[in-house]
Amino acid sequence: MDIRISDAELDVMEVLWAASQPLTAADIAERIDAERGWSLATVKTMLSRLAAKGALGHREDGRRFLYSPAIRRDAYVGTESRRFVEKLFGGRLSPLVAHLAEGDALGEEDIAAIEALLKELKS
Repeated sequence: MDIRISDAELDVMEVLWAASQPLTAADIAERIDAERGWSLATVKTMLSRLAAKGALGHREDGRRFLYSPAIRRDAYVGTESRRFVEKLFGGRLSPLVAHLAEGDALGEEDIAAIEALLKELKS
């Protein structure tokens, strides 16, 4: 999957991923963070862009469209995570973890989760 989604488009996708059913543009506009201050027209622009990229699908329901994700969130996160690690850390995870540790970005809970994951991977 090589769909690139901007931060603004990602806000729309997060609403769709969180929904358990297809949504109208108005439904999405109501659920977008109020800090964005987006109009319905802005939301419709984002939906058009995402549809053109193949990130979402839509179907007609009378005079309105119902939108739903065409890609799974976990698949998108996986692709973007690999792209990020490749771009900034040469595809290696250990420099990323080291960078986070050096910047005090890892709390005790994070460290415990990483240790548990490594233990599980070793067994």
